[in-house]
Amino acid sequence: MALSLDLTGRVALVTGGARGIGRGITEVLLAAGATVVTCGRSEAEPPAGATHRLCDVRDAESVEVLVSGIVADHGRLDVVVNNAGGAPFAPAATASPRFHDKIVGLNLMSSLLVSQAANRVMQEQPGGGSIVNISSVSGVRPSPGTAAYGAAKAGVDSLTTSLAQEWGPRVRVNAIDVGLVRTADTADHYGGDETVAAIEATIPAGRMADVAEIGQVVAFLASDLASYVSGARVACHGGGEQPVFLYIAQSTQNSQNSQSNQGESQ
Repeated sequence: MALSLDLTGRVALVTGGARGIGRGITEVLLAAGATVVTCGRSEAEPPAGATHRLCDVRDAESVEVLVSGIVADHGRLDVVVNNAGGAPFAPAATASPRFHDKIVGLNLMSSLLVSQAANRVMQEQPGGGSIVNISSVSGVRPSPGTAAYGAAKAGVDSLTTSLAQEWGPRVRVNAIDVGLVRTADTADHYGGDETVAAIEATIPAGRMADVAEIGQVVAFLASDLASYVSGARVACHGGGEQPVFLYIAQSTQNSQNSQSNQGESQ
C-alpha cells in the first residue's frame, strides 16, 4: 500500500505562521496541498500562496472574527496549528504579575480560545478536523528564566489530552513538544555561531531542528496517516537534552585525560 501525505482541499490556520517556526509549518502545509491562512497582531508577509489576517489570539472576539472570516472565504476549516507563543528571559522572582499574565495568555489561553472557535466549526462539518498545539520541552522539564512560559506549555500539554477526550471522534487534538530549532535569530539569541555549535554538540541528533522538520510533524498529525492519533504528545527534540551531571562528568574526564596525556608526553 502506497502512503501519501496529501492535504489537498483542506483549509488550515497557523497562528503566528508568517515568521520563525510558524513560517516553516506554513510552507510545509502549502507544499502538501493545503490552503493556508496565517495570523498575527501585525501585518506580515506570509510564504507565497498563503494569506495573512490580523488577530490578537489572546482576545476571544478577535479569534471569533478570524475563524468566521476563514469559513466565510473558504467554506470550512480543517486544520488549526496553535503556534503563536514565546517569552523573553525574565527571572520569576522579579517579573511582574502583568508580565506573567501576558505570557500565560499568549502561550496557553490563546490555544484554548482558538481551539474552541475552531471546534465549533469542525464538529459540524464533514470530516471533522485536526488541531495541533505547538508545545515545548520547557513544559516537561525545568524552565529557569522562563518559568511562566514553561508552566504555560505544561498547561498546553494537559489541555491537549483533555480536549482530545472531550471533542473526539470528530476532532483530533495533538501536541508537539518542540526542542531547539534553528531560525534566523538563533545565533543572535545564543550569542554567536560558536555557542550554537557547542549547544548542538549536546543534542543526540548533533544539531538543532530545521523549521521544516517541525512542519513535517504537523503535516503528519493533520493528515489521514494520523487518523487514529489523538491526545498524543509527540517529542520533536532530536533525542532530548543531555543531563547536566553527565556533561560535567564527561568534561571533567576529558580534561583529566588531556592532562594525563600531556604529562606522559613530557
